[in-house]
Amino acid sequence: MLSDDDWWRDAVVYQVYPRSFADASGDGVGDLAGVRGRLGYLRDLGVDAVWLSPFYTSPMADGGYDVADYRDVDPVFGTLADFDALVADAHALGIRVIVDLVPNHSSDQHPWFRAGLRDRYIFRDEPNDWESIFGGPAWTQAEDGQWYLHLFAPEQPDLNWDNPEVRAEFRDILRFWLDRGVDGFRVDVAHGMVKAAGLPDVGPKEGRQAELLGDERLPYFDQDGVHDIYREWRPILDSYPGGRMAVAEAWVSSPERLARYVGPDELHQAFSFDFMMADFHAKSFRAVIEKALAEAELVGAPTTWVLSNHDKPRHVTRHGSLARARAATLLMLALPGSAYLYNGEELGLPEVLDLPDELRQDPAFLRTGESRDGCRVPIPWTSEAGFGWRDPWLPIPGSWGPLSAEAQQDDPGSTLNLYRAALRVRKEHPALGGGTLTWLDSPKDVLAIERHPGLVVVLNTGDEPVRLDAAGRVLLSSGPVPGDGTIPPDTTVWLER
Repeated sequence: MLSDDDWWRDAVVYQVYPRSFADASGDGVGDLAGVRGRLGYLRDLGVDAVWLSPFYTSPMADGGYDVADYRDVDPVFGTLADFDALVADAHALGIRVIVDLVPNHSSDQHPWFRAGLRDRYIFRDEPNDWESIFGGPAWTQAEDGQWYLHLFAPEQPDLNWDNPEVRAEFRDILRFWLDRGVDGFRVDVAHGMVKAAGLPDVGPKEGRQAELLGDERLPYFDQDGVHDIYREWRPILDSYPGGRMAVAEAWVSSPERLARYVGPDELHQAFSFDFMMADFHAKSFRAVIEKALAEAELVGAPTTWVLSNHDKPRHVTRHGSLARARAATLLMLALPGSAYLYNGEELGLPEVLDLPDELRQDPAFLRTGESRDGCRVPIPWTSEAGFGWRDPWLPIPGSWGPLSAEAQQDDPGSTLNLYRAALRVRKEHPALGGGTLTWLDSPKDVLAIERHPGLVVVLNTGDEPVRLDAAGRVLLSSGPVPGDGTIPPDTTVWLER
């Protein structure tokens, strides 16, 4: 039986990208009052916590991941009073609140950078060969001729974590938000911050662009010294009641390296992104599930499953159809551990691929031609023109009326109601949430697992219906299933034995 402090071990967490979730002010940009106004929707969906992507004071060079003030709310999103009211209302509904923490870099509009406090950033007389994740060199020359490091956009200078004042500042930032009642932190680029001594060159890369995702050991990611930072943070989290937690966004080279971020003296969880990157095939899903469970066993912490987020194309588009997306979702929600949902996936929203170039705001677009804006298009709440928005900051496709929350609300076959049903069963069934799984024999295009006690989960990724020996009552299915004991292609079923 989980204690209250262990809530995160099997929680379903809903990521809100504030600019795109709900707009209470009517200026076309989502805000905290909009999130607060939709907390009832999230309660009815059945989530345990909401994770808020950055809402801090920011010039928005990278959608808020360029923070100018870590202790305040950007006016476009509201005020600290709005934040406090959101937390109070969420807690009253039984929903915990996780906030993003961005420690690798600040905005170039941060008071430290504007005041020329260069010892708190990384400056040198000559650049090395490091590349920005957003394309091009990772160095920009200042007016006096020195160069500063930015692993992301030039407006996001990397902080110097060798400086004790930087470390003290972030310990205080943690306490500031914990004192306001937040239940946890998602740590952005958690494998960053510490750079190899001397900032050595990466060396020949054969034309490959630097990536956040990869298994290559690099002198600016996953350095051993980063763990000292988390060992400083963990006692702060533990000193607050109610199971305050932190989850790492860490892209590293091996399960063993990832395991180092999680433990009783560091962070509570680390995202398992391999599931999000899997192909829609039983073999691919099984391989990444086995790898993630092995990682979890190394550290004694549950796996965190993800299908979509603000950085990757939505899984309806990635997997090629809504049917496959629904099937992958039911598989994910049946796995042991916690699950992170991305706003709008419960509506079955696809990636928007045809945004006009002049409207795209992702800083990576100008440098690489790749854009994350397609997964950040605002949520359609109503079916009529505007979809509940007035001049949204990115246009909502006119075809999204049937996908709106209003249109799906009372449709028993809608994706919204599939999510609601899955989260309700997940809470009620003793086999779901934590625990272990057993692999069952199945055809090559079929993945079958048993969750104890008494639940069998079957995914058919093949082209033909399959008949299984596993008898049981269908609790839930991602699509229509006939009554003859077969499972159609691109379908997941939960069977109660």
